[in-house]
Amino acid sequence: MARSDDAVALTFSESWGRLVAGLIGWCGDWDLAEECAAEAFAEAVPAWERSGVPDAPLAWLTTVARNRARDRMRRRTTETAKLTLASADTDDEVAAADDEDIADERLRLIFTCCHPALPMPARVALTLRTLCGLTPAEIGRAFLVTEPTMEKRLVRARAKIKHAGIPYRVPPPELWAERVEGVLSVLYLMFNEGYAASSGDSLLRVDVSAEAIRLTRALADLIPAESEVRGLLALMLLTDARRPARVRDGRVVPLGEQDRRLWDLDLVAEGSRLLDAEPPWGPYAVQARIALCHDVAARPAETDWAAIAELYTLLPATPVIELNRAVAVSMADGPEAALPMVEALGDDLGDYYLYAATVADLHARMGRRTEAAAALATAIEQAPTGAERRLLRERRDALLGVSDS
Repeated sequence: MARSDDAVALTFSESWGRLVAGLIGWCGDWDLAEECAAEAFAEAVPAWERSGVPDAPLAWLTTVARNRARDRMRRRTTETAKLTLASADTDDEVAAADDEDIADERLRLIFTCCHPALPMPARVALTLRTLCGLTPAEIGRAFLVTEPTMEKRLVRARAKIKHAGIPYRVPPPELWAERVEGVLSVLYLMFNEGYAASSGDSLLRVDVSAEAIRLTRALADLIPAESEVRGLLALMLLTDARRPARVRDGRVVPLGEQDRRLWDLDLVAEGSRLLDAEPPWGPYAVQARIALCHDVAARPAETDWAAIAELYTLLPATPVIELNRAVAVSMADGPEAALPMVEALGDDLGDYYLYAATVADLHARMGRRTEAAAALATAIEQAPTGAERRLLRERRDALLGVSDS
């Protein structure tokens, strides 16, 4: 990859949300802001190749994007568009939110996207698209829906903002509580997308997860009394601690096979310190405690699977949560105890590759090689990335005694 491409990719990771937020505040048009931001990044590749990376990449991008936006607004014929342009031209600086209670502009953007008038899935999807520049396909994978479905969801969310007159502003502090759930969902999915990218098989920047951690820290400082914010931060840190051991020789290493000496113990310790609240715990705090059960075990055999299975009963009984609970039950009580639990989820999770992979694992541990191989074939076909498909093929080949040579 050319040096300019590297610089554009890095700047995209660091500045997309700031650029779009500033453009929305300046022109008030969400679609126009995203379109012109994308065009500015596209223009940066050849321009920076010719002239070098500017000293202030975000300022360069802002100028290009705003010039593109001006051109589009001048071509419109409606009085509304003319008024918008006139208003935008009165101040040549990117507008900042008036409310300074939230210092980070990307955090302001998250709160704005998470307006309670929008359905929860739309809030999360819109913020991931607007803040991070994730594609509909990437967001759809996080939601387990198709790209066209996610694209329609995004269109409806923007239309809702426009037609309902939802303001682009930060709510007053007394209204923050009703938006925290959506904000936390956004941050968690940001982290998961970035963490998945660490397999080396994704077009996403790994920095997306680092940005999610940074924003969650900022939110914890903003709302220190909200235990679920600390729970989410703990979950991120305890998960991110395993990153150095997650990939080896270009392949994803399952948790039970990771070299735990590579784990970041400082992150484990920090995550553990955040889990000081007494029950009842919210979903993120429960998941963080599940992660801690793994992270404090020096060896996989020392993992307290019975405690993990019990913790899963404190979470909403979604199909994915029940699948994870069944895995914990299989480790605590044996695959025979878990197989009926897993098979009961087939109607809900039949298209989810980890469902088929779990079925394969249970059958393999019960000595049913034929059934395990069939389930692995399904999981390989459904897996969304090459890294995951490679891992599943390795399991299938080991099960069938197929040599790598």
